[in-house]
Amino acid sequence: MRSLVLAVLALASSVLAQINVPGQVPINRVEPLQHRLAYAGTTGMTVSWNTYEQINEPTVYYGTDTWDLSSFATGTSVTYATSLTWSNHVKITGLMPNTQYYYVVSNTNCYNCSELTPYTFTTARNAGDYTPYTVAVAVDLGVMGSTGLSTTSKGKITANDSTTIQSLARYMDGFDFLWHPGDIGYADYWLKEQIQKYLTFVPIDKGYEVYNKLLNTFYDEMQPITAQKPYMVGPGNHEANCDNGGTTDPTTNTSYTVDICMEGQRNFTGYRNHFRMPSKESGGLESFWYSFDHGMVHFIQIDTETDLGHGIVGPDEAYGSEGGFDTIGQDAGPFGTMNQQVNWLQKDLASVDRSKTPWIVVSGHRPFYGASHENGVCNECVTAFEPLFLKYNVDLVLAGHVHFYERNAPIKNGTADPNELNNPSAPWYIMNGAAGHYDGLDPIEGSPDYIRYIQNSTYGWSKLTFHNCTHLTHQFVVSGNGTVLDTATLYKNHTCSMTASNSSWTNSSSPVTDHNGSTSLTVSSALFVVVLATVLMVAM
Repeated sequence: MRSLVLAVLALASSVLAQINVPGQVPINRVEPLQHRLAYAGTTGMTVSWNTYEQINEPTVYYGTDTWDLSSFATGTSVTYATSLTWSNHVKITGLMPNTQYYYVVSNTNCYNCSELTPYTFTTARNAGDYTPYTVAVAVDLGVMGSTGLSTTSKGKITANDSTTIQSLARYMDGFDFLWHPGDIGYADYWLKEQIQKYLTFVPIDKGYEVYNKLLNTFYDEMQPITAQKPYMVGPGNHEANCDNGGTTDPTTNTSYTVDICMEGQRNFTGYRNHFRMPSKESGGLESFWYSFDHGMVHFIQIDTETDLGHGIVGPDEAYGSEGGFDTIGQDAGPFGTMNQQVNWLQKDLASVDRSKTPWIVVSGHRPFYGASHENGVCNECVTAFEPLFLKYNVDLVLAGHVHFYERNAPIKNGTADPNELNNPSAPWYIMNGAAGHYDGLDPIEGSPDYIRYIQNSTYGWSKLTFHNCTHLTHQFVVSGNGTVLDTATLYKNHTCSMTASNSSWTNSSSPVTDHNGSTSLTVSSALFVVVLATVLMVAM
């Protein structure tokens, strides 16, 4: 009890609670906001949060007992030009895997500090733990409503619908972590939103204030999820700078480019300051590319925006394809040396112990394949990364960027794998950029013959369930009402070194899938699917 009292005394800067409106500055400028977690290996967790003033020594107090938070770790407080807040990052190491911890951070306020309720986090599962679990994936996600983001027009949201953030919060007890590979908040659309009259006009030299308000509103809204679930992110083009490469005001015929972006608003600066992903633990680079193990899965985040290697100019780099109205691209990166990312990826893939982590799942912001809206498909990424995916038998590749949902067949060199989802030799490609782009979903342009399901009628997010070492299910969850619009299960004949004590299912023969994605079952796999259907209904 004494240790708790000491910890609380160190934490509490005020006994008066502050009720903050998202995006507005609190009265207490060191009150912690925007809590977010990230795995730091199996035995570590990075705890981050923001404040409106610098903290000299950001501290996290934690423990496995809510009444004993006597363990603590300290970190750093960082900011950048034009930011309105400071990002505080504390890495906790030496934790037990797959264990729930309670935590509070510096200057946490409370009504009555003797009744302080800490947040919780759960560390990653050891590699080789075959216990089934679920992951949520949301790409291209921003805020909606009073901040100016559209709830009309192409927004596909009615007054009774939940947004994707609300949907994720509702179901967060059902997933282990949230993966968000790019386009985080859409704060860089502030000028477009002004032109489209979603936001009140401010002069260009005050645009950084609007940019920050949108960004902080997004992170505030994400707080109920990210304070208790690891929030693993990757870079997208909307993190590159303050205005996504440029826009034109048709009323004045004035064109704007990245030149309007002030110091601190270019080169992924906000993204680099706000997040701390496990790059050190995996040999990656900052929060651009990294990997981590969680139970039976090896997860890899790649950067499709810069640093593609092989002399290829990344879309967001100077003279990249994301050029807007000029030829300088997003004027971002590169961040590593020549071929650093692809060399790291090859080394990382070669080091995976498939007896412990039989599944390899890769995520990057831009899709390699799909029905392209404008320049949505990243052909440069195919050249840079696909040979490694094929060489090392990557199972699933996730992407967004194009704002609709598309489930493809497994693909090799642009051609559908003839085995479909029945033990294919090529990676399965799923693109879900329908989480919540501010101005609605994109039109569907083109119909490659490897598409198995496609829709742009509703917002939603992806639910991945790893059942055992051979079966993985992807579901598209409708944000508005939580229904499942599309379901497909991948069978891979992985070698399983599991024991009965940590696995819910044994190996079975595969589902046999026809070209249209409908599934007929062998007798030996029928029992698996009956169990699977029951589990999925209970989980939702």
